[in-house]
Amino acid sequence: MIEFGLYLEPVDSSKIDFTPSAEGSRMGDGIKCYDDGENISVEEYEIAIVGVPEDRNAIDNNGCALAPAEVRKYFYRLFRNGNAIRIIDLGDIRPGNEVNDTYFALKEVLTGLLKAHVVPVVIGGSHDLMYAVYQAYAAMERIINMVNIDARFDLAKSDEQLHSGSYLSRIVLHKPNFLFNFANLGYQTYFVDPGAIHLMDKLFFDIHRLGVVRDNPEDAEPVLRNADTVGFDIGAVRQSDAPGNENASPNGFYGEEACLLMRYAGLSEKVSSLGLFEINPKYDRNGQTAQLAAQMLWYFLDGFASRRSDFPGSNNDQFIKYHVSIKGYSDDVVFYKSKITDRWWIEIRVNDDEKQNKYERHLMVPCSYSDYQAACNNEIPDCWWKTYQKLM
Repeated sequence: MIEFGLYLEPVDSSKIDFTPSAEGSRMGDGIKCYDDGENISVEEYEIAIVGVPEDRNAIDNNGCALAPAEVRKYFYRLFRNGNAIRIIDLGDIRPGNEVNDTYFALKEVLTGLLKAHVVPVVIGGSHDLMYAVYQAYAAMERIINMVNIDARFDLAKSDEQLHSGSYLSRIVLHKPNFLFNFANLGYQTYFVDPGAIHLMDKLFFDIHRLGVVRDNPEDAEPVLRNADTVGFDIGAVRQSDAPGNENASPNGFYGEEACLLMRYAGLSEKVSSLGLFEINPKYDRNGQTAQLAAQMLWYFLDGFASRRSDFPGSNNDQFIKYHVSIKGYSDDVVFYKSKITDRWWIEIRVNDDEKQNKYERHLMVPCSYSDYQAACNNEIPDCWWKTYQKLM
């Protein structure tokens, strides 16, 4: 049992300036706020908000530690969408004497929440906090898929200090390794070293350029459906829509596209944690970025409330099973289509019992109808090929 009071500072209501409404119709009206010294049974809740005012390892974005209070201010004022999600706001992680102390505290809190089957929503702080998120899963020895929505990969030399631009290297090189797949949505090629793109391909990770995602945003849904944890760097949103980031760029996602991606993440039954990072009130204009972040969280919760628990293997009578023969392959490629949501999955078969048991959660890969069409045209879908290669 995690002693949350050791690591958390309760929400300062004076900073969020929220007064409960008589109608009880706003987000803040339905959120239970942790009170210091109070015994909280987190198992009673579905979502836990955790602020992390930490930016000591931020690259060129000092001030993002101020984000949790600003995002809460606008989030609490939004109207609820009618779905009674049980939410607790645990307050903020107390920054440690060293940044590693903050990582440890966040890891401990998230581990406790994940074990209790509560979905943590982390409001950073800088993007290197994703390393602590990963450590929480590693502490439980859970092999995961991670998705970052980011204009950059946050890879650096293996011997470089851990910071917001290098944490992914630490995760990839972590021993023992619990990262099965990494996916990036929205990278901008001029921000990414060609060598990093080559490395991603070599590791059979999934990377999707900004223009490709914007042209076909629905193709991002299976990627997010395959994630255990999602990290969103607000720098992936164009500066005109999210100016509150020192590294903001003229190009990026529009605000409504960011909200759509967050809803896809919320819809995924597999997503068990979410992080919003790099929001910097020092550079914001009229709270525009904090407001967008609050609306993005609203859309995540809207998706979360609409989860349908349709996953092949649990209720196979709710699925249509398709066998596709591909020239040159002895075994059929097997697809599943949900009768409830029309979502698709592709099955990866493994003859090794040890690998079957170890990677069981990752052998039913979310895909799209276009992947099924490709298989019908004698083309191996990219998602099948990359997953198969990681298992070899």
